[in-house]
Amino acid sequence: MKHRIVVLGAGYAGATAAGRIARRLRREDVRITLVNAEPDFVERVRMHQLATGQELKPRPLADVFKGTGVEVRIARVTSVDTDAKTVTVTAAGTEDRLEYEYDTLVYALGSGWTDQGVPGVTDHAHQIASRPGALRLRERLTELTAGAPVVVVGGGLTGLELATELAESRPDLDIALVARDGLGAWLSPKGRAHVRKVAEDLGITVHEHTTVTAVEADAVRTDAGELPAAVTIWTAGFAVHPLAAATSLKVTDTGRIIVDATMRSVSHPDVYAIGDAAYALGHNDKPLRMSCASGIPAAWHAADVIAARLTGTKVPHTVIGYTHQCISLGRNQGLIQMVTPDDTVKDRAWTGRGAARYKELICKGAYWSVAKPVMYPVRRRKVVGQRVGGRAFDATSA
Repeated sequence: MKHRIVVLGAGYAGATAAGRIARRLRREDVRITLVNAEPDFVERVRMHQLATGQELKPRPLADVFKGTGVEVRIARVTSVDTDAKTVTVTAAGTEDRLEYEYDTLVYALGSGWTDQGVPGVTDHAHQIASRPGALRLRERLTELTAGAPVVVVGGGLTGLELATELAESRPDLDIALVARDGLGAWLSPKGRAHVRKVAEDLGITVHEHTTVTAVEADAVRTDAGELPAAVTIWTAGFAVHPLAAATSLKVTDTGRIIVDATMRSVSHPDVYAIGDAAYALGHNDKPLRMSCASGIPAAWHAADVIAARLTGTKVPHTVIGYTHQCISLGRNQGLIQMVTPDDTVKDRAWTGRGAARYKELICKGAYWSVAKPVMYPVRRRKVVGQRVGGRAFDATSA
């Protein structure tokens, strides 16, 4: 009977893992089901481009996984029962509930935006953590006339990329960026200087060391005063999907699934977590940051571990590390900040148009890793041991 592998989430981590597992195991031995809420693969690292009016190439999951043996199911995950080893979903466009049984679960539901408990954010701010959010912001921006004030809250990677992209594409708007710390505070001196120069050249007003206390329909309140805002965009932090915390999985206080060095849950050996949903340690036992740069290598590793354990071969040992942080600052400027394997910033940084082109290659490569999760011929190995067959059925009648 086939071993049932269910992968939740088709972002960079989930989609990569599903495809890589499929290329390592014989189709007659496994049934791989990939569950995702949207029918397309979303290039999340490009949401700032989508929000500012650029067109992105459609990436239908049906095309991505055609011929791989991965069964794509467009549905929203509503619950996970790690004791019964089942996942309940609601099929897209319907109220029909389906339940999938699994032998191995790969949890990759990722993260979304969080209001950090600040009053008014949910009601009045836009976000680009999802494609629907980016599209809503895009529509709102087209309604703005020259001189309209736009406030981007959050001085991290997402805030920097969005503010610079917006200022470049809409120089007629009055763009402000609010950062709790100094602008690019975590970067090297060269990196900070370049970010500051690009912001000045693009006419972005930066409010450093400023904390937002509330968001209103036409203003952002801070500890330093009020800022007018025809549009407020919130990029100040992300939170993981709450489903994991509702299970018996061992999670952190923020709901991330705690995994071992093989990306397997420390409490449930039949569950693997990758991407933003996982709390994993890298070099020097430092937690991996929530990013595409962590999610894709974690997906490769988890897929190889799962295949090895199912086929009785040697389990690979990998420590995920980093080489750089890539930041786009509009279409014409970029910053490649070099880091150590444990993500500690080095003094070296690459800036300018060349850095922007390199960042674009990184974005293309991220999708390439989804479409080509194994870049060389691989032998599909036989699953050892007997597995239980599975099916999807109406949960209301079960």
